[in-house]
Amino acid sequence: MIIAIDGPAASGKGTLAKRIAKHLALPHLDTGLLYRAVGQRMLDAGEALDNEEAATRLAEALTVDWLADARLRSAEAGKAATAIAIIPALRSALRQFQVDFARQPGGAVLDGRDIGTVIAPEADVKIWVTASPAVRGRRRFLELSPRDPTVSEAQLIADLEARDARDAPNMVRAPDAFVLDTTDLDRDAVLEAALAIIAAGRP
Repeated sequence: MIIAIDGPAASGKGTLAKRIAKHLALPHLDTGLLYRAVGQRMLDAGEALDNEEAATRLAEALTVDWLADARLRSAEAGKAATAIAIIPALRSALRQFQVDFARQPGGAVLDGRDIGTVIAPEADVKIWVTASPAVRGRRRFLELSPRDPTVSEAQLIADLEARDARDAPNMVRAPDAFVLDTTDLDRDAVLEAALAIIAAGRP
């Protein structure tokens, strides 16, 4: 069974996907970490981030183990990911990695922005997770403020709205995706709603 979880940044899709995977004993892939993993490996190897050959070679060698690196959540890894994301051959390699992960025996849970439309349009269940920019900004603020007291909730909301606009061309809800608005739901309520969707939609 393939479950596709898509939606905008900070909507809660990653947390939900992990909990669904644990509940159903399925492997989980946070596709947003793939570019960060390759970017971090580029930094570790001292490679220039515009070295297309090196970036593509690393993308083709990527394994799930790379995604456990705690450094992938850093701003440095994020900047490296943005720099290499424009390389066509690298994008192709990482797209194939996601397709292969989704189609493994037994199925998987994947979260991203185009799982249900590009990576696994054949997914058994597709869920589009969303929330208002204000709520998403508040969640991101609560996540980041303990580590960075200078972070601004208003700026985070503005950043998320700008990112939504930037991501829009590659972030299209599949016509057969269930919409799960998490604006007024806590984590447990979101999981309960998602599991009900899966129970109703699974083959």
